[in-house]
Amino acid sequence: MTRNALPVTRHASPVTRRQFVLGTAAAGALVSAGTPRRGLTAGFPGLKPTTELSGQRFGLRIGESTVNFTGQARRAVTTNGSLPAPLLRWREGERVTINVTNTLAEDTSIHWHGLILPSGQDGVPHISRGFSGIRPGETFTYQFDVVQNGTYWYHSHSGFQEQLGHYGAIVIEPNDPDPVSYDREHVIVLSDWTDRDPAGIFRTLKKNPEYFNFNQRTTDDLLDEIEAKGVSATWRDRAMWNRMRMTDRDISDVTGYTYTFLMNGATPAGGWTGLFKPGEKVRLRIINAAAMTIFDLRIPGLDMKVVASDGQNIEPVSVEEFRIGVAETYDVVVEPKADTAYCVFAQAIDRSGYARGTLTPDPALTVEPPPLDPRPVLTHGDMGMSMEGMDHSGHDMGGMDHAGHDMSSMDHSAHNMPATDHSGHNMSGTDHSSHASPVTRHPGHASPVTRHPQPGDAGMGSNAEIVHADSEYGPGIDMRAEEPIMRLDDPGVGLRNNGRRVLTYADLRHLGPSPDPREPSREIQLHLTGNMHRYMWSMDGIAFADAEPLEFRLGERLRVTLVNDTMMNHPIHLHGMWSDLETGDGERIPRKHTVIVQPGSKLSYLVTADAPGPWAYHCHLLYHMPGMFRKVVVS
Repeated sequence: MTRNALPVTRHASPVTRRQFVLGTAAAGALVSAGTPRRGLTAGFPGLKPTTELSGQRFGLRIGESTVNFTGQARRAVTTNGSLPAPLLRWREGERVTINVTNTLAEDTSIHWHGLILPSGQDGVPHISRGFSGIRPGETFTYQFDVVQNGTYWYHSHSGFQEQLGHYGAIVIEPNDPDPVSYDREHVIVLSDWTDRDPAGIFRTLKKNPEYFNFNQRTTDDLLDEIEAKGVSATWRDRAMWNRMRMTDRDISDVTGYTYTFLMNGATPAGGWTGLFKPGEKVRLRIINAAAMTIFDLRIPGLDMKVVASDGQNIEPVSVEEFRIGVAETYDVVVEPKADTAYCVFAQAIDRSGYARGTLTPDPALTVEPPPLDPRPVLTHGDMGMSMEGMDHSGHDMGGMDHAGHDMSSMDHSAHNMPATDHSGHNMSGTDHSSHASPVTRHPGHASPVTRHPQPGDAGMGSNAEIVHADSEYGPGIDMRAEEPIMRLDDPGVGLRNNGRRVLTYADLRHLGPSPDPREPSREIQLHLTGNMHRYMWSMDGIAFADAEPLEFRLGERLRVTLVNDTMMNHPIHLHGMWSDLETGDGERIPRKHTVIVQPGSKLSYLVTADAPGPWAYHCHLLYHMPGMFRKVVVS
């Protein structure tokens, strides 16, 4: 995290946006027949096909390879010469040993994302107990018991190596009979590739956060708004955004202008291909290994039965589309019955590009990808704004368009208004009004807000007052949400009312009883904060370099409430322990390792602090991570 990224050779010849988006230099489809699987990535000179490794002992070599996704040769950080890294297949209950050799000229590391293991094996330099990274020329041996099953992944936690290709998939077979029935399996790894030096991208964002955003408003947009809403309403709406110095088109920091989106290492121009026989049940294990891109995935013409989230089995739910945040995983089962090809279509959240693959009974059968959806636009609701006193008739409060409402009289300078009781929102109709507890503010320092909930509210989420600490008032903060609410049944910006059945967090129910039914003994409220104009990211207004660790007591059950005071989606990952997402059903609380916190919203989960030692806790957007990061100590 503190090391410089691998230097990237620059070339004088330009690369067009089409080459970035489609990766026109990478021709030909990559074909996978399903488990067992071999040869998953493109055959560039110096880049080997991704293979599958199974057993209990593994050897991984981290080094450099040459790739060419856009017509320009570039260096990548690869594992055993491949991008993605080899698929590792383990079995629950076994003990694995992985010898990782570093052939780079800089330190490296591997973090086993979502795995429950000792702190010293977690692979985060200078955070994990006794681990400072793997030096050049050295070999580090990871060894731990596999205590879970499901779909996970691994990646570097050193510098920006993850952006350069240092990531791979993990599949852990269950000891007990698998509750999911399927005939064939494909593992799909989504990622984003750039020809630019990742450290240079970070410097550019610090200078101009909107540099990669080519979705700014134009004169044509203004004329369209005037035609739809009239001059007066358009003027009021534009004036409000201008006064706040914010843009409703701020969806992604790094876009398809720079990124080529990959599926199993294949560009959209060539695409990945997975085979099936008509009538088979096909399990797709989908991993978002991108550095900065949230994807919306669908397979036109096929329903997807979601059977697992972040490696944990859930009660199956049938959808047509789902959003997968950076670092999340979803398992789905599809049943292609027609003797035809289907497009696996994963569009970036800002609609600036896509990754794609093809499910087909015959490699000769292909299908064109669907058009990109319209580019999403943020609303006042996405900013956590209070709409009290306004006429909202006909508006969807989950993320509505407030165009036409006069905001000129509202004071947004502090955004520190008492939160309205939203106990009825997305909480299965449960009334939490009787559970309100006082919140103590800690002026002058950044101690987390703590409350003591009354018994009986596990799984129902926090109803504590939203409190902005003194540390949230300063140059590192340009926004605070007035009335953040739970949006568990909101699919998110760009997916609302699109005519398709879209998965939401409210749909997730653990398969079987909640693993830990205890009530939380305390609550920590953390605010996800930032200043987009300065590209400064933090928690509670304090960047990682200046923050004290969060203290968890060994064995306790606590609630963490995340409040997103920014206009960005943040995928938040707690290492070493499960995040038991509170969806309003205390009997079937789903377990996750990464959760998306929508703009201007709040979200709660329960944590069983059963993993002694130091752990990392951060936003998984790579260029947010240096600031939006905490060390957690369980003792």
